[in-house]
Amino acid sequence: MSITAYLLGLQHIGLPTSDVEKTKAFYESLGFSCMYETLWEGHPLRFFILNGLVIEVYYVEKSAFTDGSWDHIALDVSDIEKTLEEVHSLGYKELEQGIQSMPVFDHGVRYFTIRGPNGEKVEFNQKIRK
Repeated sequence: MSITAYLLGLQHIGLPTSDVEKTKAFYESLGFSCMYETLWEGHPLRFFILNGLVIEVYYVEKSAFTDGSWDHIALDVSDIEKTLEEVHSLGYKELEQGIQSMPVFDHGVRYFTIRGPNGEKVEFNQKIRK
């Protein structure tokens, strides 16, 4: 089976920032609304949405504040294990050691990340549904 059998579309774009509140105010001024917020490793983590476009804003001590500030795009997948198998069959290696998890949204997410040819990060992310 091809990897496209598991891809559902764009899930979110990840934006690291050292000023979560300023970033929140900026995106809310553009019409985005906060759809989810929590603490991750002791720092604010927020997801904003506008017309289906989701931006994940998370704290880093020092952000780029320049072109190239976006950290990653996340593709929504239906089966994270099968997607990882397909990614491996294409010759790509995940940046983490296997599939990771994060306790966000209702039941958490499972994900892994690869690098594209320009150094960009592409995350494959499956929301856990019960």
